[in-house]
Amino acid sequence: MAFTFSSSLVWYMIYPPYEEAAARIRAAERMIAFTGAGISEESGIPTFNREDGLWVRYDPVCIEINNFLCDPRESWESIREIFYDPLSCASPGLAHHTLAEMEMNGYLSAVITQNIDNLHQEAGSSVIHEFHGTARILKCIGCGGRYPVSETDLCLLPPCCGRCGGVLKPDFVFFGESVSEETEQDSLFEIESSDLLLLIGTAGEVEPACFIPYIAKENGAGIIEINTEASHYTRSISDLFLQGPAGEMLEELMEILDRDH
Repeated sequence: MAFTFSSSLVWYMIYPPYEEAAARIRAAERMIAFTGAGISEESGIPTFNREDGLWVRYDPVCIEINNFLCDPRESWESIREIFYDPLSCASPGLAHHTLAEMEMNGYLSAVITQNIDNLHQEAGSSVIHEFHGTARILKCIGCGGRYPVSETDLCLLPPCCGRCGGVLKPDFVFFGESVSEETEQDSLFEIESSDLLLLIGTAGEVEPACFIPYIAKENGAGIIEINTEASHYTRSISDLFLQGPAGEMLEELMEILDRDH
């Protein structure tokens, strides 16, 4: 594995990077995790913006809200392939389980995730803010009724509300929609009250979610970044960059925390 550090730091010449990261976690009064698509890639869920990402194979207009409202059936055909086919066989990965273990052991206070896949919940994390909503719930664009996708037949498109007959839309943020005010405020509260942020599997390309780590930094929080590649955060705000798969990096940290407990 390769490790890179912010140029302003000198301690990395003395301490092994895992040990320093573990020391920062132990010393934190309130640590929050901020996760992106990279953490779920290990669960078989494709990412979006890489060279081999989903937006190379699909037109993102399918989750543009006006396009969806104009032709929900056509949008739903792509949505089913992009989101629901992979989710049907996905399960939490090592990284999801390790974050749940960190919460159980008192190291982690909450997770803010950009992901819509529900894998943090399935792994056992209990305090989760889904910044972009969830694919596990469908919401009627007519009456607002909500339905678990597990109880909805996606062979018939578009799926319709059993109450009013309106079209059902995945309860996540489409292009052209805003993040819910409640979710945004809850996430900001978590960030502003934390002193350490675990930044995992996100390149910092999606607004407004990409601003969350910067807000944490402005409020004095330390930043430990875990990514397979350098991101927009690596040389700007990250205090420590652990480069590699999220599951492996977090497992190593958890072993050190358990050893020294």
